[in-house]
Amino acid sequence: MKHVSILVPLGHSSLPNIDGTHQILSEANGFLTAMGRSPMFNIKLVGLSKETSQRNGLYTVSPDCLVGEVSKTDLIIVPAMHGDLPKAIELNKAFIPWILQQYSRGAELASFCIGSFFLASTGLLKGKQCATHWQLANQFRSMFPDVNLVDDKIMTEADGIYTSGGAYSFLNLLLYLIEKYAGRDIAILVSKAFMIDIDRYSQSPFIIFEGQKAHKDEPVKKAQEFIEKNFEEKITVDQLASMFALGRRSLERRFKKATSNTVTEYIQRVKIEAAKKDLETGRKNINEVMYEVGYNDVKAFRTTFRKVTGLSPVEYKNKYNKEVLTA
Repeated sequence: MKHVSILVPLGHSSLPNIDGTHQILSEANGFLTAMGRSPMFNIKLVGLSKETSQRNGLYTVSPDCLVGEVSKTDLIIVPAMHGDLPKAIELNKAFIPWILQQYSRGAELASFCIGSFFLASTGLLKGKQCATHWQLANQFRSMFPDVNLVDDKIMTEADGIYTSGGAYSFLNLLLYLIEKYAGRDIAILVSKAFMIDIDRYSQSPFIIFEGQKAHKDEPVKKAQEFIEKNFEEKITVDQLASMFALGRRSLERRFKKATSNTVTEYIQRVKIEAAKKDLETGRKNINEVMYEVGYNDVKAFRTTFRKVTGLSPVEYKNKYNKEVLTA
């Protein structure tokens, strides 16, 4: 049986991550018992205090045990922590020595959504791939530049450390862990019972590109604004460098540092975001949308669209356009 420690952090954390994990793993145990097999998960809520207030006192979670009472565990679940993330990390730093100790003794670790910020603060993600909520990707890169953030993925795995992407993608990581520990058959039963789409690996279709402007490089901001206002036109790096009196190499270096995208990638993402909005709400066909965002090559448009969203333009329209869905 695997001992699972679901952390109950101080402050505002994700109750769905905590309760959902407890419920789903308990259900997996129920399926195993019904099949005449032994339960797989010994599930414990592990906290720093006997009662933990959540959502400004709206809820109270009572852990099964305190962190110092758990001498050995097999899997540690780190839920999302909300609000001011550096403050949340500081508030819960007493978990860190225990996490490091348990990992050194063979425990596996899994963070859900922005729980990756706390997991990264342990130093254990250094040099590893990591997923988090796409909305906080830039903040994560700023705080943890030595971690390889892959903001398109729903989950990552390396050396017994797992991370999941935004919000309810934690369900997909849970299914993955259930399959690993209890078998594919139990994972499928759980996916059906909770209606979770099994084997989903990308959060790209859900990403809304909002432009990374949380930086202080004014020429780069002006270049971003120009791209966003003129994305239908053919824009070159040399053109932008000339407009803002920068050398090409200097602009490219500063742009990448400020936005985590090259100039060309940024132009592509702005174009594709405009195309996504047209495909979600309008009646235009794929070619009309393609021309309106400045593409003339159908193959290039489809390739770039799939690279950014994980879906073809047709698949994206069928997934999100209300008129298609109700036809």
